[in-house]
Amino acid sequence: MIICMAGLPDTCQADSAKQKYMAADDCFKKLRNSSTEQQKVSSWLNCIRRYETIYQVHPENSWAPAGMYKAAELYLQLFKRSNTRTHKSRAIDLLARIRNKYPKSAYSGRAKILLKSIAPAQRQIKHIRSKKEETRNDARIDRFNRNQASLDLEKLIQTAEEKEKKKAPKAPYTQALAKPEKQNPRGDTRVTDLRVWSNPEYTRIVINASNERNYSHRLLKRDPTINKPFQRLYIDIEKTRLGKDVAEHIPINDNLLNQARAGQYLPHTVRVVVDIKSFENYKIFSLKDPFRIIIDVWGKGSNGSPPPEQSITQKDTDKRPVITSRITTDNLKSSDIARQLALGVRKIITDPGHGGPDPGAPGYIKGVWEKDIVLKLALNLAQKLRTRLHCTVELTRSTDKKLTLEERTAIANTQRADLFISLHCNAAKNKRLKGFETYILNLATDDQSITVAARENATSKKNISDLEYILSDLMKHAKIEESTRLANDVHKSMIQGMKTKYSDIVDHGVKQAPFYVLLGARMPSILIETSFISNKQECQRLLTQSYRNTVCHAITDGIEKYINATNPKQL
Repeated sequence: MIICMAGLPDTCQADSAKQKYMAADDCFKKLRNSSTEQQKVSSWLNCIRRYETIYQVHPENSWAPAGMYKAAELYLQLFKRSNTRTHKSRAIDLLARIRNKYPKSAYSGRAKILLKSIAPAQRQIKHIRSKKEETRNDARIDRFNRNQASLDLEKLIQTAEEKEKKKAPKAPYTQALAKPEKQNPRGDTRVTDLRVWSNPEYTRIVINASNERNYSHRLLKRDPTINKPFQRLYIDIEKTRLGKDVAEHIPINDNLLNQARAGQYLPHTVRVVVDIKSFENYKIFSLKDPFRIIIDVWGKGSNGSPPPEQSITQKDTDKRPVITSRITTDNLKSSDIARQLALGVRKIITDPGHGGPDPGAPGYIKGVWEKDIVLKLALNLAQKLRTRLHCTVELTRSTDKKLTLEERTAIANTQRADLFISLHCNAAKNKRLKGFETYILNLATDDQSITVAARENATSKKNISDLEYILSDLMKHAKIEESTRLANDVHKSMIQGMKTKYSDIVDHGVKQAPFYVLLGARMPSILIETSFISNKQECQRLLTQSYRNTVCHAITDGIEKYINATNPKQL
């Protein structure tokens, strides 16, 4: 320890990483020597997480790819026993990241060989190269906000209904070049706001800051002897000062948290403290443009908590699922999930993108904006879902107001939704592009998918690539397998339904990308790009009620197919 403090931190880090690897090895040896423990999914995951901790804590250390490779091997062994495709998917993800992030490591070659032997069978998602490009035009959005009162969308819609087949107005202004990324200022930044969403099982706290800064966090035990009756989770944000309008105490008083406190801990460090009554799990991560720190806390029985013990050899057909209002799909087989979902979908959240001063993508027709079209789609879809599926349906916004991306997911989690459907219109610089595509939350598989996510996230491509380590942890509870099934069912029904009434319907497929709006969702979640608003024909169609009605009818067909994938009467 003295040597470390004297100037050899790299040596200490290597020793720490090595110690973690050896501890993970000891865990696996105990598992390998116990036939009883080998029957428990949780025992395998415990060892895997020990290996994963190495690259999460020491990503630049040479032991990081070693831990990732060993975790991938254990995921594959677990897949052979459990036949749960999610375990195989995680192994493939780890191997691909070894290959991409550690090309000079000896484990890179091993990862390539192992990937080649297992990856061909892993084709759950149809990957079609996305054609969407960045279309954000800040100058045009500013003009929109200045002249919003003079725009009359309803008049445009009425005109489109009456003259659907007539020539459309001229194309909009030329797109402006993307602005370069801002550099962090050298002086202190400001913590500008703290926001909270909560229910008895889940709480999300968002810390807003004017610029990106490094931060650290730590969980402290309760200590009644010093008048600290609660566990405390604190976040220290460097080179930061507390804004004048930020409340120092925010009472929460739900089942999980007592309050959140913010203060100037050091002259250049703001500390935010969360007093915790009880919790099962928590995650802390940051998002950019603008910079904010997200704290998610889950209680027992929520979708964030670990699942009950599951025996790998237990047959999923031996017993019926318990019907509850909450669905936890972690470590369940696909057939178990289908059984629960066929009986358990009670609430759906529809999320019309953008809103307020964020108009989204500009339409081909002057005065048409994405935020208005998707709100009409969401209202129509909600009515159809209520009528046909007899579900409770809530909207993240039912009027023209701004919601942050993290607020939308928080609404879905606090409302205990069973499905989350985010609606958008596509856009591209190439005005000839048209069609439909559907996304799930995952690492992007091509550069164009990164561009799509960058546009919807209102951030840069670089920031999207920075999400990889955030996703590696969050996606353990992201319902990837069920979101994939939901996306496939909805997209297939959407394409089939649209082709029955309209020509020139283009299928861009189901894809994956790291959308902020889907981060942290604890239910199957998808994002639908409903036609290209930048295309002349599809912009005209989106203005007509008949076209929007057909889109919503087709989406409802897909959701109904997803829910009814397993017929309860046959169980």
